[in-house]
Amino acid sequence: MKPILLSLLITFSMTTEISQAQDPLPYSSIPDSPSSFTAGNVTGRMIDGLGFRYYWATEGLTESDLQHKPSQDARSLMETLEHIYRLTLVMVNVPQNIVNEGSADYSLLEFEELRSKSLRNMKYASDLLKGSTNSEVETYQVVFKRGDNQHPYPMWNLINGQISDAIWHTGQVVLMRRAAGNPINPKVNVFTGKLNK
Repeated sequence: MKPILLSLLITFSMTTEISQAQDPLPYSSIPDSPSSFTAGNVTGRMIDGLGFRYYWATEGLTESDLQHKPSQDARSLMETLEHIYRLTLVMVNVPQNIVNEGSADYSLLEFEELRSKSLRNMKYASDLLKGSTNSEVETYQVVFKRGDNQHPYPMWNLINGQISDAIWHTGQVVLMRRAAGNPINPKVNVFTGKLNK
């Protein structure tokens, strides 16, 4: 894929994120729960749970933490955050019916920008999903384009794919920062989605 086209795709996906860049980062606490159980609300709430975990997993990371690797061949903590960011791009694209094309290099992003973009993508994706009707959610697909071919997958794959994968990798971030000597805030309560007093 041509770099200019990929840049336009990413920019289009991030329009709301960029316009809200001055707002405080979301997910220091989990948002109020939706008033009803719908497909969009439940999926959005799963992303909210991810967002809360990610916020605190990445709060107060140092440069030393970011370079930490559990083994020689493993991803560093920063490389893991780059992977999570890629996953959030798909989460944003699905409820907008945007095809996922190509793979960009995000290694030039500074940590704070990467963290902000990831959190804002999670919030945007959650809001889009919570604003969707059941019939709309049924039509959503995870679509990847490789060359001239498109590969569509049902909405279910977003749940067991990108959302679950991002939760998995956020847990790895927690483990890596603990191993690096900088554990997360012990007051984080993932059950209530708030900090314990």
